[in-house]
Amino acid sequence: MENITVIIMLLFGVAFLSLISKKYNFPIPIVLVLCGVAISTVPDLPVIALNPEVVFIIFLPPLLYHAAWYTSWFEFKKTIRPITLAAVGLVLFTTIAVALAAHMLIDDISWPLAFLLGAIVSPPDAVSATSITKGLGLHPRLIAILEGESLLNDASGLVAYKYALTAIVAGNFVLWEAGLNFFIMSTLGIAIGLLVGYVMSIIHTKFVCDDIIEATLTLLTPFASYLIAEHFECSGVLAVVTTGLFLSARSGKIFTHESRMMAGTIWNILTNILNGLIFILIGLQLRHIIAGISNYSGTALFLWGASISAVVILVRFLWIVPATLLPRFLSKRIRENEEFDYRNMIIFGWSGMRGVVSMAAALALPLMISEKEAFPFRNLIIYLVFCVILSTLVIQGLTLPWLIRKLKLQPYSILAEEYQIRNVIVSETIAHIEDNFSLLNDDLLHNIKSKYEVKFNRLQKTELPANFFGKGNVMGGEIFNDFTKLQIDLLNVERAKLEVMHKNGAVNEEIFRKIEKELDLEETRLWMEMYEE
Repeated sequence: MENITVIIMLLFGVAFLSLISKKYNFPIPIVLVLCGVAISTVPDLPVIALNPEVVFIIFLPPLLYHAAWYTSWFEFKKTIRPITLAAVGLVLFTTIAVALAAHMLIDDISWPLAFLLGAIVSPPDAVSATSITKGLGLHPRLIAILEGESLLNDASGLVAYKYALTAIVAGNFVLWEAGLNFFIMSTLGIAIGLLVGYVMSIIHTKFVCDDIIEATLTLLTPFASYLIAEHFECSGVLAVVTTGLFLSARSGKIFTHESRMMAGTIWNILTNILNGLIFILIGLQLRHIIAGISNYSGTALFLWGASISAVVILVRFLWIVPATLLPRFLSKRIRENEEFDYRNMIIFGWSGMRGVVSMAAALALPLMISEKEAFPFRNLIIYLVFCVILSTLVIQGLTLPWLIRKLKLQPYSILAEEYQIRNVIVSETIAHIEDNFSLLNDDLLHNIKSKYEVKFNRLQKTELPANFFGKGNVMGGEIFNDFTKLQIDLLNVERAKLEVMHKNGAVNEEIFRKIEKELDLEETRLWMEMYEE
């Protein structure tokens, strides 16, 4: 009970710091890793460690599923070549490079242990990449490659992790067998992911008629996909990612609007708690881990941590430059169809932050490899993984905005794109009304058409694309926003009157909750329309 109390209080602290970071636009992943360091310095806190066997099951399925859910399938297919080169080639290249560095630097560390360390730190983190690059005005193609890489590289990195772990525990490793098994495990994992996604889409479409049950099923789906795949000894990671991509691409037809809103809120809360929890756990274990490597000198530990971190950062550039330029040199189609800006290549190279997946993989290392033999170098590996995460998040994460400014990269206006999309949708809807509703009652036709004409006229007054970067004298978006804020003010008037009636007992509780939800949904819609970046 005492341990649970400590974790809950620390989660409160992390949530408060995350709130502060959100207010001051400071990347949350950096806050979390610094919280882990701060927790490790607090005296008398207990050492709390989850069973390594359940760490993967608790953390990986929901975090990977959530990342897959917010990955565009269209953009994923469109950028599959650079994603594959980074998610498979770069991961394996990083694994080998880190293994070589670790084997050269650290005495007595075996090749399987060195490869294990490389596999753990090889995949950049999806959550870290999206959190830190959000709002920096990066081009959507670059963001799509970063997100797709962070999604798939977990699969390739964790498969390499699994084989290195097997080699350590079993004491044997055959390269060609590992390659064949990698292909079989990956194929079966994808197949199981598709099967689970298809079955769940039928369940959601044909049988579920309650938004609470539907949201609950979305929470259980990644665990089901992962456990089924692991039961058949194939890639549970790829299964979860495949299920997430399959259902996400069809969410508009599978889920109701209420279940989508509810599930989205629940998932944001869950992933926030899991990200905070993993760094709380490492913070509570860090002092114990440091004590477990006290036989090494402080100088050696610093040198190893800095060296492995430097290798992880530099190897990314060594791979990305030829992986970007060589396909362009060999293919005329790529040169003609894909824009190239060397500055985007630099930003991509500097965006390889590590995070929660690497930390979960390190904490999932078994304590023993047999009844009498402890897992070798476990504390040192966890320490080095934490050094890589700390270095990449703090050094790369904090300097990325500065790098973008120095490169003078023209910010991509997501608002201008939003403006155009809204225009197309409203115009098509008005055209549909004119073509299909001409036989309606005149008053009804006028009312329904005027609603969309008002929205269309407001869009025409924004002048957002032309003036977004302040080139004109009037920021037309203010006209749109002022109108939207006025509607929100009126909603607050309605809400205040409703609350007075509720307080006086003049409105039934069920009616009160229904109207309150209606006002909340309307306010959510209006805030979503606001042009803010």
